[in-house]
Amino acid sequence: MVDLAVIPGYVAVILLFLAPPGPDMAYMLAVGLEGGRRSAFKAILGIGTGMAVYAAAVVAGLGEIARSHPAVLDAVRIFGAVYLLWLAYSTMRSARRAISGHGDIKTGRWYLRGVLVSLANPKVILFFLAVLPQFMGSADDPELQMAVLGAINVLMEVILYGGIGLLSGSFHARLTGSTNSTAVLNYVACTVYVVLAVVISVEILLA
Repeated sequence: MVDLAVIPGYVAVILLFLAPPGPDMAYMLAVGLEGGRRSAFKAILGIGTGMAVYAAAVVAGLGEIARSHPAVLDAVRIFGAVYLLWLAYSTMRSARRAISGHGDIKTGRWYLRGVLVSLANPKVILFFLAVLPQFMGSADDPELQMAVLGAINVLMEVILYGGIGLLSGSFHARLTGSTNSTAVLNYVACTVYVVLAVVISVEILLA
């Protein structure tokens, strides 16, 4: 049996966690600017998938293994930083194509990108490990309770960050009529990817 009485307090904690700008939020902003609303929709589904994987890992008990081996988490974060730099390079190429009159060339694969970016942020699994046990309440089935809490977290992030991506995608729709504007949007997205990669790298060095 699931204890639903803890849900309001849990939702409040999730909102406090999601409200400050983070990698997923910044990524969705960049995706909307670079690819538009349709790309943002696909990307947020990818991010939701990545978060669901981490939530399932915690429910299955694999999260404790990850927490006890921080080197594994650092390796994942290094991969994430490298991947974001690759995205920055790819986006910069798109900006140059737009300037040269070939702005119709798309990089695509937004869903897969979202999955990889989400999985490259292993702090999510640490959050699940720290927070989910605090909201077990009087649940008779701890695994089911954690699964429900994890699903709520994923749904909230998809709604919140997906909305941000769709909103930034509206700017893409308005400005893509001009090749210069398209290039500017791509360069902004490129900058966001680079900043995210630098932030992740600094966090690894300071850990």
